[in-house]
Amino acid sequence: MREDVESLDIRDVTANWVNAEVLARQIDERIKALADLSDTPLFFGRLDYLHAPGADRAEGAYGERFYIGRRHVHDHDGDPMVIDWRAPVSQPFYRASKKDPMDIALRRRFGYTRGDITAYEDEHLSDPAEAARTSKLLQQEIERPRVGPMRDIVATIQPEQDEIVRSGLGGTVCVQGGPGTGKTAVGLHRVAYLLYAHRERLARTGTLVIGPNRSFLHYIEQVLPALGELTVQQATVDDLVAQVEVRGTDDAAAAVVKGDARMAEVLRRAVYAHVTMPTEPVVVVRGSRRWRVPAYELQDIVRELLDRDIRYGAAREALPQRIAHAVLVQMERSGEAPDDRVQDAVARNAAVKAAVKQVWPPVDPAKLVLRLLTDADFLDEHAEGVLTEEERKTILWAKPVRSVKAARWSPADAVLIDETTDIVQRTHSLGHVVLDEAQDLSPMQYRAVGRRCTTGSATVLGDLAQGTTPWATRSWDEALAHLGKADGVIEELTAGFRVPTDVITYASRLLPHIAPGLTPVASVRENPGFFDLRTVAATDEVVAACEELLRNEGSTGLIAADARVPALAEALTAAGIGYLAPGEETTAETRLTLVPASLAKGLEYDYVVLDEPQAVVDGEPDERTGLRRLYVALTRAVSGLIVTHAAPLPPQLEG
Repeated sequence: MREDVESLDIRDVTANWVNAEVLARQIDERIKALADLSDTPLFFGRLDYLHAPGADRAEGAYGERFYIGRRHVHDHDGDPMVIDWRAPVSQPFYRASKKDPMDIALRRRFGYTRGDITAYEDEHLSDPAEAARTSKLLQQEIERPRVGPMRDIVATIQPEQDEIVRSGLGGTVCVQGGPGTGKTAVGLHRVAYLLYAHRERLARTGTLVIGPNRSFLHYIEQVLPALGELTVQQATVDDLVAQVEVRGTDDAAAAVVKGDARMAEVLRRAVYAHVTMPTEPVVVVRGSRRWRVPAYELQDIVRELLDRDIRYGAAREALPQRIAHAVLVQMERSGEAPDDRVQDAVARNAAVKAAVKQVWPPVDPAKLVLRLLTDADFLDEHAEGVLTEEERKTILWAKPVRSVKAARWSPADAVLIDETTDIVQRTHSLGHVVLDEAQDLSPMQYRAVGRRCTTGSATVLGDLAQGTTPWATRSWDEALAHLGKADGVIEELTAGFRVPTDVITYASRLLPHIAPGLTPVASVRENPGFFDLRTVAATDEVVAACEELLRNEGSTGLIAADARVPALAEALTAAGIGYLAPGEETTAETRLTLVPASLAKGLEYDYVVLDEPQAVVDGEPDERTGLRRLYVALTRAVSGLIVTHAAPLPPQLEG
């Protein structure tokens, strides 16, 4: 299939060089999408239908056989050899069961080692004599060691995951999922499914995956290309709102106030406060005639634009045309017959432009936010009745700043500027946005993401128990409301495929203290995993634990409180053990990653050494946030976890 595309000759099929460039680019994208993936088979399953799908069963239509794979594959005659996992005919591979066989006589799973078929397993779903059983191949694939970046799960999607993956483009879905429930994979595979089912629409409107940090995005970046999808953009929330250079930080109290949704009203007031009612008429001179628009008529025009509640900038652009229209009405009454060109000329008249500048002046979003944060009187005027006096003092900068460029903007400030920009001019909306690790966003950050999908839908992924910011999400209903998707559907995943039973059971001791209402994750792994608590006297013993785990196949992560990372890095180097930073790809020679606890979210390793749990808790501004950070760190292991500590463990882990 790739060779067929490579051999295409487009010299005589394009009308001009522009069409040729577009077609050549499309062909290049198609070639990239058909690239071979090392150690990745083209198919992983087979379905034998009792009857031909879609045929009238009353006519005795015989069944058909389909091979299911990551991509659609056809032969030289165009006949399908492998069916894309997203096609409707593939759905029973994920959802059929003994209770509901979905007209499937046989489901076959193939096992592979480095791309070669090494096993297969059959289920005769419509045979009442065969008992239901757990698939060994499915279990082995779920428990396979993790090396390198995140991989796709098309061979192991579970029925409850498949329902979310195949949900329609029109609605927003919020997935609450504990550690190892596959929520990130479900979100990415939903994007792949939507691109398959609505390719033309999403090609026009665009898709975006938003992650918490660059390390996380690097970790997941190969999943969609492996499924042949190359057009999805990736970004962090900070990337989306990057209109100014962020060089500063806020303390927790200021960040909480700046991230509060009430700030949107403060900004809206401050923007529209620039509008002043006209007190003087506008006089337009054209040739020997003078046309006068009285002040009361100008006031009516301004009030009408304000009542329409359109963007500040759009209203400002409409104002000169409205004034010009009032002049044209007078011209017509006097017997003239002006056309659109005359109206445009009047709108550009110096007197009209001067009136617009005075009545509806331009607003620079960054300058406005800077004034709010540095001018106490200006902030008091527009935050009165919205923010308390104490909250206003909390966000007010102590020292004046000369200019926008000189300001040390914080991430929360950048979000305020983005909100102000949207009040002035509408933000471009995409067809679909995936928001991962959403529980850590502030209400204002949710609004920033929501602006990017006002005309599209969203997939929101997160775990309330893993919220590690002072403004962490309290409920998904509240989050969806801030996102502008209050009608979104909330789904919960509780089956754990990644974290071993003993590890998730230990970590779940924290749930009553960090998220009392959540259902604990129930591990479906047959292997209970390796779990050990060790009291240590020095960092040498932490290094020894890493060496022990590195004797196993797969990746190892050493997770520690951020403040302890330099000392552990020094100890690893002294012991001659190479290590990587989060997001860097493991190699055969280097399989250990040193992970600050603040960057552990979303990552996974076959084996984990967790250093000093109490230090992880103490590294956060409050105990609940610290315990949530610890919960994240405890649940990164796929096969085994060693917890090392010299200090006493947090009392919440005792049990």
